[in-house]
Amino acid sequence: MSASLVDPEDDLPSAHYAGDFETTAIPSYDASRSESETSGFGLLNEPEPLPYVQPGGRHAMPPYGAEPAEYGHDIDAQSQAANRRGTQDLGLLVLRLGVGAILIGHGLQKAFGLLGGPGLDGWGDSLTAMGFKYADILTYVTTAGQIAAGLLLVLGLFTPVAAAGALAYLVTGLLAEAMAAHEEARLALFLSDGHEYKVFLACAVAALILTGPGRYGFDAGRGWARRPFVGSFIGLLLGVGVGVALWVLLNGGNPLG
Repeated sequence: MSASLVDPEDDLPSAHYAGDFETTAIPSYDASRSESETSGFGLLNEPEPLPYVQPGGRHAMPPYGAEPAEYGHDIDAQSQAANRRGTQDLGLLVLRLGVGAILIGHGLQKAFGLLGGPGLDGWGDSLTAMGFKYADILTYVTTAGQIAAGLLLVLGLFTPVAAAGALAYLVTGLLAEAMAAHEEARLALFLSDGHEYKVFLACAVAALILTGPGRYGFDAGRGWARRPFVGSFIGLLLGVGVGVALWVLLNGGNPLG
């Protein structure tokens, strides 16, 4: 067996060799060809070149020096203007403290006889004399309710409920006093006979229901303190309605005749 020399140039492909399965051929890109000739339908024959988008037109980026938009500026200004309440919250605090202190004081008079008050026994006798049923139970309920409503108003806590309860109590008391005045033939002098104090107190409680407690209290973060509306009318109607209902159910007298 003899060995023969092999020329290395014999292994090089010829000039006409197109490669295995024509995968080594790099197609040329002709920019003059139409778009239909270079569309995706000819993808099996030759690859389509990647597009190069020149900046400009609809692909252009916005300039980096654009000013920020003032979105919501007017809304923020209106919100800040609405938050400027001046001394309104301070006035509501003074009103709450005054009404609450009066209710607490009268409640303590009924409970312990302080400051010349009647005490529980005297208050029970007064309820009986005014013609109320279940006077023994009402003695404790009205006394505790009056003190509790006053404390809640002072603290600004559950203000609509406390004010509505106080209004119901005051409405019932006004009806009882009106009937007593009518029996004594002095109904015409009702408002000038010391009863205007209770009328004014009822109006002050009704005002607190409509305005809310303000921001100086435990209800400051609640809706009825910031923007009272529908709930205030409901609380006002409940206070008056419950007061009249208690009078009708527990007394039943006609304060006007």
